[in-house]
Amino acid sequence: MPDSELRAWQVVLERIEGDLREGRLAPGDRLTPERELAAQLGVGRSSVREAIRVLEVLGVVRTATGSGPSSGAMIVTTPRGGLAAFLRLQVAANGFPLADVVRTRIVLESDIAETLAGAGADLAEVDGILDAMDADALRREEFLALDARFHQALAEASGNAVVAAMMAGLRSSIESYTQAGAALLDDWESTSARLRAEHRGIVAAVEAGDGATARDLVRAHIAGYSAEVAHVLRAREDVNGMDAA
Repeated sequence: MPDSELRAWQVVLERIEGDLREGRLAPGDRLTPERELAAQLGVGRSSVREAIRVLEVLGVVRTATGSGPSSGAMIVTTPRGGLAAFLRLQVAANGFPLADVVRTRIVLESDIAETLAGAGADLAEVDGILDAMDADALRREEFLALDARFHQALAEASGNAVVAAMMAGLRSSIESYTQAGAALLDDWESTSARLRAEHRGIVAAVEAGDGATARDLVRAHIAGYSAEVAHVLRAREDVNGMDAA
């Protein structure tokens, strides 16, 4: 897959995968520091961090905070097809029918919410993301980037590495339709306010241990936004069709 077709963090992922495949990295080795790796690949440090998060979800690396020889990300296992399969899912997801992506999200995320409600998981990162989404000056694309991270953070908090990896694999497809729809919405302020409230409601149900409500709220949240996007896209197609006629 040419680099031009990759998101920046995927470029980082492919570099690390290549190093693992060629034996330049092995269990026990530490990854090149974020700043240095970002400079080598011409990407931002946030892209390096995103790639490392994916590797953590897949169980390839373990990270440690602080400084010194024990800090940073260490390779703990060599993937046997897992990382390549993840990248193939990323590419394939771009061509999946929207309805299939939405249904898959509902299945995965409903289970995530219900599981979290009975797990007493640490939702500090999730709460921090919600607070960041309340900022008044957020552009649509910034809001949607935080929205994507919110859903991924819930998946990671569930502790199910397979589900978290599947959510990460679908991320580019999810971002594609959320951004396409948001760009066409006339009253984004109302939509974003509703999405914020729905996010808070989901987390409140999870923290209250109400799995059934959390599951139902996630289902309504995903289905509601996708229906709104589909309506706007259909309306745009109808207008274009009339103009062409």
